[in-house]
Amino acid sequence: MAGTLRRRNRNPLAAEDRLAGYLFIAPAMIILGLFVFYPIARVIWLSFHEWSVITPEKPFVGLDNYRNLLKERDFQIALRNTMWLSLGVVPTQTLIALVLAVIANQKIRGRGFFRTAFYFPSISSTVVISVIFLWLYQQNGLINFFLRKLGLPTPTPPWMSNPKGIFAMGFDAIGIHHVNPWLAGPSVALLSIMMMIIWTSVGGTMVIFLAGLQGLPSDVYEAAALDGATARQMFWQITMPMLRPIIFFVVTLGLIGTFQVFDQIFVMSQGGPAKTTLTLGYLVYQEGFTNFSMGYASAIAMTLFSIILCIYFVQQRFLRPR
Repeated sequence: MAGTLRRRNRNPLAAEDRLAGYLFIAPAMIILGLFVFYPIARVIWLSFHEWSVITPEKPFVGLDNYRNLLKERDFQIALRNTMWLSLGVVPTQTLIALVLAVIANQKIRGRGFFRTAFYFPSISSTVVISVIFLWLYQQNGLINFFLRKLGLPTPTPPWMSNPKGIFAMGFDAIGIHHVNPWLAGPSVALLSIMMMIIWTSVGGTMVIFLAGLQGLPSDVYEAAALDGATARQMFWQITMPMLRPIIFFVVTLGLIGTFQVFDQIFVMSQGGPAKTTLTLGYLVYQEGFTNFSMGYASAIAMTLFSIILCIYFVQQRFLRPR
């Protein structure tokens, strides 16, 4: 075997094939190196240095950026808001998207129109949608107009100006005051952004589920029908287990997306009111390009990356295909 490998290595045709392979992948590797691997390595390097962007000096500070980060109140607030954002958006959009995909997969009249209508918000500009929702959430906006027509109360202050936690408001109604900030829940302003994110992202998630549903083998359902299984039994015993890889993929994308939310926060609230919509993604921008603390911002970015990676491994443990 060793002799065969040596002869194969001396084969000029094999060497030429290897060289051709390297030449073919070289452009992709160069692009990945310049725009992916090098920026990641640069951020890791910057997280151990202090750099104010406007000065060329980058003194080495070791783990000081990470120590300051753990003691910084803004980081704790941003982490709490981001966790509430993920807990509210990911399960809701996954459930709604699955229901819409099941409905759109049925042989109903006009299903092509409904598929397009559900998917349209996902391909629209998030900046434009954020501006539209800012108008909808105003005191005299369309949402409050319909709430008044239905005889329902409207939030005071208005949606995007209301820093009150929704759970804290419920506790306050039953006489429990001064609730822990971690239990106060997302603010009304953050809840408004969450509803907008769900509305814009549920269509794309629905398309992924729809592709998964259409890829399921029909013979399994035919066999189950011959055995007398009902539609409900087939959904829970066949469809859901076979959709497990799709659910894992959708939840992974949803968690990564919610932990990286930036553009909606930048357009709609810029972290306010009272920092109740401050997220980790926006905090990285704020520290790096507003406070000019690029080393500290890099430390936040690496911490955010570590959190996303840990969440990925945890959910892989429970949702991975078996």
